[in-house]
Amino acid sequence: MRITAVTCVKNEGPFLLEWIAFHRLIGVTDFLVYSNDCSDGTDRLLEALAARGGLVHLPNPARGRNYQMEALKHAARTEVVTRADWVWIADVDEFLNIHAGAGDIAALIAACGDPQAISVSFQFFANDDVEAFVDAPVISQFTRSHNPDIWCGETAIEVKTLVRRDFPLQYFGAHRPFFKRNLAAAQRPRWTDGSGREVPHKFLVAANPRRIRKFPARGARDFATLNHYALRSLDSYLVKCDRGDVNRENRAFDDTYWRERNDPAWEDTSIARHLPALTEALRVLKSDPEIAALHDETVRLHREKCAELMTRPGIRKLRAQLRRASTLPPEEERLLARLGLAS
Repeated sequence: MRITAVTCVKNEGPFLLEWIAFHRLIGVTDFLVYSNDCSDGTDRLLEALAARGGLVHLPNPARGRNYQMEALKHAARTEVVTRADWVWIADVDEFLNIHAGAGDIAALIAACGDPQAISVSFQFFANDDVEAFVDAPVISQFTRSHNPDIWCGETAIEVKTLVRRDFPLQYFGAHRPFFKRNLAAAQRPRWTDGSGREVPHKFLVAANPRRIRKFPARGARDFATLNHYALRSLDSYLVKCDRGDVNRENRAFDDTYWRERNDPAWEDTSIARHLPALTEALRVLKSDPEIAALHDETVRLHREKCAELMTRPGIRKLRAQLRRASTLPPEEERLLARLGLAS
């Protein structure tokens, strides 16, 4: 079974090897990676990986501002996607945490009854008071998240989607594929959540903006969760803020984005079962001297960027603000205030 993972990157060099190694462990056979305007050696590392096979690296073809959607439009026509049995579109800070069987994609597909699409709910992992960047697996450093049934004030949580070759595709979205609105009901795809249940009808047909890319997470995660490490360390988060969004131009990161994702109420270490195999896979990748040197170069440049940012008064102010920020999501804090329970 050929499974192709598609992603867009900008200055993700220190995190690339972990993401690629992890996804190979769970069954991804091929990667299509679009990069744009990298200054930390991400593109050079990707070129070296591509030369060794199993990965295609392309410059982002976007001519407008919506980098990800233009890349996905291009991806749909590439051989590495059209020959795949399944396509997985995700970001480098997102890890598919499969609970079924051996913890791989084949087990997830089997548990869900081999549908044409499987949408897996996000679980946002908090910063965990990790301030400095450390060159170690992200999945080992961050173990706390919100209650996975509730994110901020929402019980409906965003998803990412595995798509089977025979899905009646009109186009790929970042969170889910779309089929033509006039497709007959009998021709609509069989589509499940991460528990093998049919996705809600309003999500299936993209009935309204509130249900285009999310649905209630409760009961939807029996076989898989999507661990999203959007914050990582405080230093790396500030680099992310400086870089800007890889998928959309002019998207700002601020106190609100941080606080919405820095809820440490829940501990989840289930993905750690992959750490021994991941550690060995990373050792094998870095046994290639060129790959090891290029990875180390991205780490050095990332640390240099962290240090350079601290010379900017605005970034120092943001760092101090984030260190002081409450770990209660804004909606929860407002509710407590209304109830007279705020501290």
